[in-house]
Amino acid sequence: MPLPIGSVGSAGSLPLAGPATSASRTGDFQKLFENAVNNVENLRAGAEQSAQRFLSGESEELHQTALATQRAEVAFDLFLQVRNKVVQAYQEVMRMQL
Repeated sequence: MPLPIGSVGSAGSLPLAGPATSASRTGDFQKLFENAVNNVENLRAGAEQSAQRFLSGESEELHQTALATQRAEVAFDLFLQVRNKVVQAYQEVMRMQL
């Protein structure tokens, strides 16, 4: 039975587009970015631990190791694509003339 795909983050927790209201929203992007980096890093560390357990002969199964590695790889690829889109959007805004 395949495992359900976990969400990267709930859509309700993402800030909606609109005018910036106060200084309390200043760190929202930073917190979102830090959480994303931490999630990707945790998946990478979990995959590494799974591989170490498998190689040392502990009770880790090959399919569990492969699954953990693929999760980490997909999470990193997704993070990289989102980062590229953010950079592209920033560059586009910087090219705008006022």
